[in-house]
Amino acid sequence: MTMENPIALESIAGNTLFRKGDIFVLFGELFGRGYATGLLDQARKVGMQIVGITVGRRDENNALRPLTPDELSAAEARLGGTIINVPLMAGFDLDGPEGGPTPTDLLADLTLQTWQDAKIDWDHIETCKAIATNRFETALAQVMAVLDGMIPEGRNVFFAHTMAGGIPKAKVLLVVANRIYKGTGARHMSSQTLLDSDMGKLILQNFDEVSANTFRHLIDASAAIRTRVEASGSSVRYTAYGYHGTGILIGDAYRWQTYTNYTQGYAKMRLEAIASEAWDAGVTATVYNCPEIRTNSSDVFTGIELPLIPLLLALKRENGGRWADGQWQACEALLADGHSVTDVLSRIKDLQASAVMVPFYDFSAWPMPNSQAQADLTIGTSNDITAMHRDGKELISDLLSTLVVEATGRLIFGATSAPAGPVRWIHHDLVARCLNAAHRDDAGAAQTAPGQTQASRLSAVA
Repeated sequence: MTMENPIALESIAGNTLFRKGDIFVLFGELFGRGYATGLLDQARKVGMQIVGITVGRRDENNALRPLTPDELSAAEARLGGTIINVPLMAGFDLDGPEGGPTPTDLLADLTLQTWQDAKIDWDHIETCKAIATNRFETALAQVMAVLDGMIPEGRNVFFAHTMAGGIPKAKVLLVVANRIYKGTGARHMSSQTLLDSDMGKLILQNFDEVSANTFRHLIDASAAIRTRVEASGSSVRYTAYGYHGTGILIGDAYRWQTYTNYTQGYAKMRLEAIASEAWDAGVTATVYNCPEIRTNSSDVFTGIELPLIPLLLALKRENGGRWADGQWQACEALLADGHSVTDVLSRIKDLQASAVMVPFYDFSAWPMPNSQAQADLTIGTSNDITAMHRDGKELISDLLSTLVVEATGRLIFGATSAPAGPVRWIHHDLVARCLNAAHRDDAGAAQTAPGQTQASRLSAVA
């Protein structure tokens, strides 16, 4: 399945399904910043019972273990719910046959001089993958058995998949990734060079296992729960977080754009395909492709935060009132003397209009490899804007990330009562309308102009 265009989530829906006592299952451990906090906030407001899982931890011998009592207590406090303490670490990078090397061990032997031409033993990788899949499915069956006993009759269930990532912790890979995602000039490296290598192909397979295939495992393993819940007249919903570019204001129109090179994009498309297959089989599963934000994991991608900043323009355009003006002022206060939000937006406007970026507005070609000129422009602009702040640890993009997390939480929670399809994009115009409506301070300040819809305002993809 390939998406031919970004299908927008078109309206701000209210929750009409979930109520106090229903079960919210966070399928992925909660670590600090991330989209999941917005969704959890909505579940808590309704009074849902929060249940979480853990990926577990590795001991000094690389063996996977449950959380210790102290770790479990801290994780449950962070979640605000109960965690089923069975390790659900996804991916095969640290799995191997007894006494044999793991995929990460194989990568540990590579150097900056050898990695591009190094050949990987794919039969051995398949063995590691089978061991990891069996481990994950066995643990997941245990988790589902416990969860089944936590769901009384007559309760709706919301499964929120948040698993993503899967970069093996190998020294050479970290150096290569640093050059691809942060390197300019002589330090630039082509993302395609990585993907053409055996090391790159291995990474893509692990991304698939962590970010995409875990969604299928979740849907399959919860089939008995789903059958029981639906037989009693209640509902089961599944959501997952995708990324496949976002519609933001470029010039005077909302237009799809993307961060380049988003290496995990292949896994995110696989995630979309899994949702579509489940949907066709009668399972209500939806991937929501969310706008760019800064998280602990996305911070590796220098420049991924740049499309966030035009959200300020969208807040004003979508009839924002005093609250929207307040966000501009809060962002202005983060900048050093002599710099303004207008200066920052001007830098981003120059980047958006650059002939270097035009080829990357092609939705059908996603995810495209990076180029020297594109990397130099994106990373250079990001570094320059960071330098315009008073404090490099308090950025406009941090503030705006919290707003996007709030909006996506509201939008996804509301839409999940009666979702319209297996894959939907959340663009900046709907984010802005949602935020303005939630923080409305003037009567009618956040009303959308008659006849304007999300779909009609997103420009056609080049």
